[in-house]
Amino acid sequence: MRSSKSRSRNKNRNNRPSGGNIINRVFDSSGPDGKVRGTPQQIIEKYNQLHRDAVLSGDRVDAENFAQHAEHYTRLLAEAQREVDAKREEQEEQNRARQAERDRERQERLKAQEAAANDPASMDQPDSGQDARSDDQGSGLVETPEEKPQRPRRQRAPRKPRANADEGNAPDKGNTPEAAE
Repeated sequence: MRSSKSRSRNKNRNNRPSGGNIINRVFDSSGPDGKVRGTPQQIIEKYNQLHRDAVLSGDRVDAENFAQHAEHYTRLLAEAQREVDAKREEQEEQNRARQAERDRERQERLKAQEAAANDPASMDQPDSGQDARSDDQGSGLVETPEEKPQRPRRQRAPRKPRANADEGNAPDKGNTPEAAE
């Protein structure tokens, strides 16, 4: 079993905020009116509402304080949004570069295919006039099953008709059911 000291040490390590996505991260803001919890956008809206309420009640000091808190979170959100936009632009640029490379490779392949199709050396060569008998004599080539002439198949003889059991055995005639008249 773990001691309580090791548990408390591990708990503090896990509560560190990660740098990740600030736009959707939940913050605890300790403002003059108590804690405000939420995403930066929610905190901005809450402080702006508190600012309006303070202005309507005539408390200029609290109104200014709430306005400054809202401004702080507005800056934080704007900076996070700029970072997100920069990452998005970087990703789009990488995607464009990859797509341009793919297009370039595709064009090269098409050109190579066209060149191969137009190249007279790659075209089929005509037969030299030698017949198959000369190939058998000394070319050293092995005859493949596809090249062999197929033998005509022998047709099967038609089946002999079966002898009826009724005709051959008279004693068995009683075992077969008779048709109703």
